[in-house]
Amino acid sequence: MKYLNKTYSKTFVVLLMSIGLIFSCSDLEINETDSILAANFDGLSPEQASSSLDNMYNSLNGYIGDQANLFALSEVTTDALLIPTRGSDWGDNGIWRQLHQHTWTPDHAFITNVWNQWNELQLTGSEIIDDRSGSSDNVRAHAHFLRALGMYVILDNFGQVPFRDTTASPVDDPIVYSGADAVSFIASDLEAAIAGLEAGTANGDYNRGTKTAARYLLAKVMLNKHVFTNTSADAADMNRVISLVDEISSDGYQLQSGYFNIFKASADTETIWYIPTAVGNRIFNTLHYSSTEIGGGGWNGFSTLADYYDLFEGDANNNRLDADGNPIDGQEERRGGVPPAGILNGSSSDPLINGDDNGDGYIDGSNVGNGFLIGQQYTPNGTPLNERGGSPLSFTRDFTNAASGAASLTDNNEVSGIRVIKYNPRFGAFKEHEIFFRYSDAYLMKAEAMLRSGQDASAMVNSLRAVRGASPLASVGEQEILDERGRELFVEFWRRNDLIRFGQFTKDWDFKESSAIGNTDRHVFPIPASQIILNPNLVQNSGY
Repeated sequence: MKYLNKTYSKTFVVLLMSIGLIFSCSDLEINETDSILAANFDGLSPEQASSSLDNMYNSLNGYIGDQANLFALSEVTTDALLIPTRGSDWGDNGIWRQLHQHTWTPDHAFITNVWNQWNELQLTGSEIIDDRSGSSDNVRAHAHFLRALGMYVILDNFGQVPFRDTTASPVDDPIVYSGADAVSFIASDLEAAIAGLEAGTANGDYNRGTKTAARYLLAKVMLNKHVFTNTSADAADMNRVISLVDEISSDGYQLQSGYFNIFKASADTETIWYIPTAVGNRIFNTLHYSSTEIGGGGWNGFSTLADYYDLFEGDANNNRLDADGNPIDGQEERRGGVPPAGILNGSSSDPLINGDDNGDGYIDGSNVGNGFLIGQQYTPNGTPLNERGGSPLSFTRDFTNAASGAASLTDNNEVSGIRVIKYNPRFGAFKEHEIFFRYSDAYLMKAEAMLRSGQDASAMVNSLRAVRGASPLASVGEQEILDERGRELFVEFWRRNDLIRFGQFTKDWDFKESSAIGNTDRHVFPIPASQIILNPNLVQNSGY
């Protein structure tokens, strides 16, 4: 179908140099380049359209793979992640602390980057979809999918979506979609994608969109529609979520046992769409400098709040495994655990596991646990690790000022904070396989839609918990659904979105600024100031 295309904001594309992301103590350097529609745009040739689509997919490697920008806005703004300063490390002029404390401003670099990146994705998609372009039906379907994704991210984070009509003059002011109009446009794009994309099936290898991926995203849109439109959840929308997830299930997708095996670079019954970007950020940004010999050690930053860790079954102060990898502190599978040593080289039959490149007799990185790392950590041969000052490398629940001992996000020691790891270095620290859309998310979306339409979701949730080795719940209401999503989907980009939908994004948590508690203005981020000047149809969000 042909859309009533409007416009994408005249914007600056901000490129945050990847080296500045990897080494947290470096200052952020931003380069600006003009990125508006060319004045003489008259369509793309088939070759140009195919190349532009490749560029769209390639851009996602950086958009999803880095530790800043969308990942930071989605997770560090919540109770799931925070980054305290440890000496001078991770100071970065407070840019990380502002997100967790909800004190961000319109000039926050990560907010500006998300605005620019995902709007750019939208504009490129519109050029491919333009009737004057010689795009093939398949290329056009992928462009619909990616344009919908870009618009969804902007709507979710900013509440309003600028859109450019590629047939209009590039000097025309863009109009802005919001609420029901934005949802309708995104849904139409996804229906077009579902009609034209390749089918997806379980155990497939999909690093590009499929019908299944488009159905997943449409279910996500419909589940959040009442948030975007500031209304109550509608039964018809919830039924649409349920039917979309049922269609995904009919493609063979199902819950898979062996939770952390899902996050290896291999096909499984849960991965709907992965991004071919290295998972190193997800590994090194949380590990201590001495945690692993791989890559020169960790960067000792990202940690979680004790309250988030306590969502999981198990001992509050220990999360250990025995030598065979079995839990010994009553923890459920998803909480993972700390092994007492590494794995002897040659003792594992897993073809995806590392070898012994450093010759110490152990599989590289196998001393690093999965999930939530608390307490004493160990070398591959089982010797207790020390932090750089010589004290035991034993991660703590609390964040305290190293000098005063008071609760603090600044001047922490090297071991404060429970660490969170989902992609284990024993399977390759730089494997290009980061999951973006996963079946268990769709499964829980269906359970939530059932609950919101008056049905009992207990059996569904308890079926998932049984697969994950967790005890059944006596009953399931909204809090139980939210908590289960927190346990299942930690650090997978969805915590902020979930907390907003359940009305808990503005609740109190450790280190949040008191003025932000209960402040629903923080449900969306500010429009970058430069964009308000460039596009008079944009209106700055309330509170900024």
